[in-house]
Amino acid sequence: MGEITRALIARVGVDLAKRVIQVHAVDAAGRRVVSRAFKREQFIAWCVQLPVGCLVAMEACSSAHHWARKLRALGLQARLIPANFVSPYRMQGKSGKNDANDAAAICEAASRPNMRFVPIKSCEQQGVMSLHRVREGLKEERTGCINRIRGVLAEFGLVFGQGPKLLRAELADVIEDASNELSAMARRVLQRAFDHWRELDEHMRWCDRQVGQHVRTSAAAQRAAKITGIGELGASALTAGVGDFNQFKGGHQFGAWLGIVPSQNSSGGKTSLGRITKRGDDYLRTLLIQGAKAAVMSAGKRDDPISRWLVQLVARVGWQKACVAMANKNARILWAVMTRDQGFDPRHVSEKPQAKKPANERIAAVAPPQAGCPA
Repeated sequence: MGEITRALIARVGVDLAKRVIQVHAVDAAGRRVVSRAFKREQFIAWCVQLPVGCLVAMEACSSAHHWARKLRALGLQARLIPANFVSPYRMQGKSGKNDANDAAAICEAASRPNMRFVPIKSCEQQGVMSLHRVREGLKEERTGCINRIRGVLAEFGLVFGQGPKLLRAELADVIEDASNELSAMARRVLQRAFDHWRELDEHMRWCDRQVGQHVRTSAAAQRAAKITGIGELGASALTAGVGDFNQFKGGHQFGAWLGIVPSQNSSGGKTSLGRITKRGDDYLRTLLIQGAKAAVMSAGKRDDPISRWLVQLVARVGWQKACVAMANKNARILWAVMTRDQGFDPRHVSEKPQAKKPANERIAAVAPPQAGCPA
């Protein structure tokens, strides 16, 4: 890249792939300067020539965090954009989708002043999240294994109650029972599937021990785990998946990022709220809602302000809505705990900011006390 071209580049859009990386570079006026494809080993060598502080934007996809860390080490301003925020800027439409158009759309989206970017994860964060992803995969595989066992048993007229505990307690005896209709081949198949089930259980226990180790070695995860409705699993995933909670302006923005706030269809001054948006990370949102269900079910056994509020909320709007409301409240509490470096206090009562109080309360708060009349 020549010196003149290098000096002109102000912003770069990058479309990542396994072997070929497409770049689209523009100058300060938005005019295209470079549009070409590189191999993986050529991409970093080209980025070294970019001016320090140059904005390099990519879609938040596989390997994007790795490349972003590499670019930051070179002194460049790396940014990750969600894929659904890039699509509106693809001028050629769906019929014109290719690597060059995608890179141009990423470059254009990065220029928007109100664009929201994905925070870049560190290697440690990605390591913890990989543990959670593997655990989720093992859980799904275990569920599939149990369903296959049930399916084989049902073919021979053997049906058991719901829940893996009931099936596990009786499966060994069923395999050994010669009075049922199971053939010799079916018994061998069931025994092999049962061994696989127990092996998956052992893998799950290993993952749980690693999650517990992460919580014990992380001060932030320990503070998060003390919140009612956020256990070790949720604390580990949330602290690793979010990283810096100060990137959000407030707890309400953090809840919106997780997708547990109502969707809006408001117009003409009339507010219309619908179901939750379900945007953001499905796994983190699921952990918050599942933990909230446990908090709602045991709310009657506690006497703190949140539990009393939950009992009243369940009576007013129902159990499901109360669980989602509790998940949203936990998200806000988690943001406050993480950004203020304070422990969770279940009996804490928040106060309204001075600007949001009624006018008479604000005047009374700042007015000096009047002296009493002398006797």
